[in-house]
Amino acid sequence: MNPATSHPGNVPARKLGNTVDLDEIAKFTAMAETWWDAQGKFRPLHRINPVRVSYIIDMVNSHFKDRHGSKAGDPTQNPAATFKGLSMLDIGCGGGLLAEPLARLGAQVTGIDASERNIGIARAHAEQSQVKVTYLPCAAEDLVSSPQRFDVVLAMEVIEHVSDPDLFLATTASLLKPDGLMFVATLNRTAKSYALAIIGAEYVMRWLPRGTHDWRKFMRPSEIAGPLRQAGLTVRDISGVSYQPLNDRWLRSRDLDINYMLCASR
Repeated sequence: MNPATSHPGNVPARKLGNTVDLDEIAKFTAMAETWWDAQGKFRPLHRINPVRVSYIIDMVNSHFKDRHGSKAGDPTQNPAATFKGLSMLDIGCGGGLLAEPLARLGAQVTGIDASERNIGIARAHAEQSQVKVTYLPCAAEDLVSSPQRFDVVLAMEVIEHVSDPDLFLATTASLLKPDGLMFVATLNRTAKSYALAIIGAEYVMRWLPRGTHDWRKFMRPSEIAGPLRQAGLTVRDISGVSYQPLNDRWLRSRDLDINYMLCASR
């Protein structure tokens, strides 16, 4: 069996969990063929992906001791030395835009998505790219009964698309190993995010199809941090992500008003 399509035997049969919003799944299933088109409907994710990967590398490197004896947080350390052997769960993985680069760094990555079509695209691309990723068509709660837990759990640009955010956060936190790290990335519910992420991105710039996001489902950082603390996690960092129009780049910043990433540890 190709490693990109393997299915662990201890994972239960697929069933849609009760945080899944079927309308949201249908929306992204309809766009599944374009996941790896860097100039297509997922162009913003392609552009922001280096920032996400860089943030994950920095936080993982500062948290986990290098399996080869270097000090955690050493800026000269090769990320692959830290990532080697770490188990990572990418929830709402889509076509694998984040899962693949993390797997290339040496992590043992499992990507899950409630859209079977997304998983099919992700598996095909991983096989073509010869990247070892395990992809499963399921929701986060479908893994709770499995004994497997992960060093790192990623919920990047997904919580704004679920039906019950608090339950989703509690469920994802339960999949984390002791001393593990959890990452959440989403959009803040502010007037600025409505102007730029909805009006600007969907209507003016047309980076995304209209209706991709519902501003009412955007979440403030406190609405993420609260449920994570209730689940026994400690928020370690919150970083903004800002768009620089002059050079068409996304960079980490202190501005949390639109996009932000949060890292928490158990």
